[in-house]
Amino acid sequence: MAAEPGMGAGAVLATAVAAFEEGRIQQGLDNLSAVLRGFTQAGDVRGAALACARLGWAFETFVGNRTAARVWFARAARMLQDEPACVEQGWIALAGVGCDVDNPAELKARAELALDRARRFGDVDLEAKALADGGLACVQAGDVAGGMQQLEEAIALWCGPATDRDAASMGVCSFFTACYYAADFDRACHWVGELRRVGLIGVTPATQIFLSSHCDAVQATALIEVGHWSEAEALLIKAVAEFESCMPIPSWHPAIALADLRIRQGRLAEAEGLLLGKDGHLQALLPTVRLHLAQGNVDLARATASRGLRMVGDDLLRGTELLACLTEAELAAGRVEEAQEACRRMTERARGVNLPRLRAEAGRMQARILAATGDLAAAITTLEQAADAVPEGLPVLRVAMILELTRLHEQAGNRAAATVEAARAASIVAGLDFGVPADDQALLQRFARGPRARTVTAELVHDGDGWIVRSDGLRIRLQATKGLRYLAELVAAPGVERHVLDLVDRVEGVDPDGPDRHRLGDAGEVLDATARRAYRQRVEQVRYEIEDALATCDDDRAAVLQKECDELVTQLAAAFGLSGRSRPASSTTERARLNVTRSLRTAITRIRSDLPEGGEVLDRRVRTGLYCVFEPECDDPVTWVVQSGLNNSART
Repeated sequence: MAAEPGMGAGAVLATAVAAFEEGRIQQGLDNLSAVLRGFTQAGDVRGAALACARLGWAFETFVGNRTAARVWFARAARMLQDEPACVEQGWIALAGVGCDVDNPAELKARAELALDRARRFGDVDLEAKALADGGLACVQAGDVAGGMQQLEEAIALWCGPATDRDAASMGVCSFFTACYYAADFDRACHWVGELRRVGLIGVTPATQIFLSSHCDAVQATALIEVGHWSEAEALLIKAVAEFESCMPIPSWHPAIALADLRIRQGRLAEAEGLLLGKDGHLQALLPTVRLHLAQGNVDLARATASRGLRMVGDDLLRGTELLACLTEAELAAGRVEEAQEACRRMTERARGVNLPRLRAEAGRMQARILAATGDLAAAITTLEQAADAVPEGLPVLRVAMILELTRLHEQAGNRAAATVEAARAASIVAGLDFGVPADDQALLQRFARGPRARTVTAELVHDGDGWIVRSDGLRIRLQATKGLRYLAELVAAPGVERHVLDLVDRVEGVDPDGPDRHRLGDAGEVLDATARRAYRQRVEQVRYEIEDALATCDDDRAAVLQKECDELVTQLAAAFGLSGRSRPASSTTERARLNVTRSLRTAITRIRSDLPEGGEVLDRRVRTGLYCVFEPECDDPVTWVVQSGLNNSART
């Protein structure tokens, strides 16, 4: 229902909140603007300031526009700076979500002011919010025990006398964020039952679904870290679907966690699509840097990590991880001195945090620096100590460090030590469900003891107008189809993701006089990898300039830059087929996706009927969708090879 003439401010605010919960975002913004006008006309400065803060919250939560949100928050604070001490000053100080405040020092100062006002004026809801945000700030600054104690006190208040649901949703979000960064998954699980009991977690629009999806993301992250990836994937996909069935906006926390999992799985195009538009926020910053590293975009990884470090200030948890990524990026670029400096800063931050995971990560980066400078003996000693410091409850990290140690022993020529470490890693991997990267799988095969399964080679040969499959003495002739040609394109370039339109062009050719299928349909032009990288670089540059403008209170410039950033992200979204609910997907792209998928699956089914084991490998390793890819693993029982008429081949 829209606000009506004569309605009081409280009633109009209620209609705004109802509109947001029902997905009528613009109606909610319009109603809040009406509330602001009413307070302003009545000369109620405190009421107007609270309305400004509520507008900032709406832009942050439902529109995803941090620039506009920060402008409204700053306006609200300015309106009360000359007022005598009042409870409204506390609410304005903590108007947004605590985990969206970049610098923990700033968040802590705001929380202390709010806690003073809460206790001075007896506002238990504000006290709970101040405890939660202050606790998050302490955790980020390295005081994990003290911060968690504050956060649990806040949760206890929301399970008791505190009743403000909006404040509770933001404060519980701070709690889950602290558990995520501190890898304190048991603590998060401990409170889920109570939060569900009081109605803060559930599958209903607005507050409940936001917190439920955040809780699912934390739980899935725990599953990822302990090596239960299939379970984590199912939980995240379910969380995304539940959120988007309730809300008219894309999911947030579960989508970011799913992107992180996709990066680990090597499904980089999917990860990029999931992170699109979210990479300006700190929650998505680390996965974005890791994505750039995995894609080989070293300069972009350095730029994003540097922007993140500027944003987080003295945040020891996020700062340590960002510096680890920066160290890795500098090494990848061959900038050893810069990598040494980043590693030094990372080690200093890690010392201030009593978290074995971060200290182990710092040790790993130190070992990489030593190896890069030629001191393999010191690198091995450092990495051994770091690997031993990894808790048993983090087996995925432990395996990664042991395999890195195996590789260092191999470089040093100590095959016996490499064999011992590989066997140690293999024994951990055997009991887990997670993906080991192809190069690490090859390392395990070289050194891990035990019988190896016989690997059979299957060849896909283009023979005039048809195709021949040869494997282990078997020879099958197949009629030429588009599906086999698509399959050959993918198998010949394992691990290379191809957009369906690019795949169609490679197989069918491009008619210079015909229409450009990349420009057909509602989703606009499909960008190739080079163009997407250029767009990404410009988005990163604009985000950095936005931070500059906001730091100098140049709100007008920040708004102009934000508009440019939004337009760039929209164009990138079209390239990924992510045109949003308000805009139909490209019919040309969708038809191509369906046709390519159908043709590929038909071709694989035909091969599988005569070559069951080889066809099963193709069925498992060929991934279809908007981007298609063949992702073999070195322990597959059949290794596929493509032979062309020119006798060229590509081996997996």
